[in-house]
Amino acid sequence: MYLKIEAPQRSISKEAVKVWRITETLANAGILTVLGILYYLHMRFEWKEWIGWIILGVLILTVLFAIWEILFEPALKQKYWRYDVDENFIQLKYGALKEVNELVPMTKVQSVELNQGPFLRKYGLYSIQIGTMGSGHAIPAISEKEAFELRDQIAHYAKIKEVE
Repeated sequence: MYLKIEAPQRSISKEAVKVWRITETLANAGILTVLGILYYLHMRFEWKEWIGWIILGVLILTVLFAIWEILFEPALKQKYWRYDVDENFIQLKYGALKEVNELVPMTKVQSVELNQGPFLRKYGLYSIQIGTMGSGHAIPAISEKEAFELRDQIAHYAKIKEVE
């Protein structure tokens, strides 16, 4: 007989979509800038023709990926991210195209930390990093109040399991 565990129900903040769109826009702008400079140098110094075609191909692919990463992916990530915490497990469920279900036993949890970069700070969000024996797990973009409560709850449950 096995233990039946319900699917996680708690979701991450809707503000995560804005944060992910900003970071993806900046990252893709940097890549497009570098590719634009390379194409300019190709035209300026008359490099071999095939180099220009490669740069254009990479530029087109980058634009297509940027459209996906900025317009569609953040909303899908937010929609499908779920988590739950109880005294036995941390449950993580994410992925729209490839669904991932993780079950982290509290007995394996070694550390819990909150991270907040400048864009998360702007929207009052934190990401929780959970360190376990041999791996790490994350719950991205949750509200400040919930993040501190969840960190304390995980630390409490992990400590109780270690004492037993």
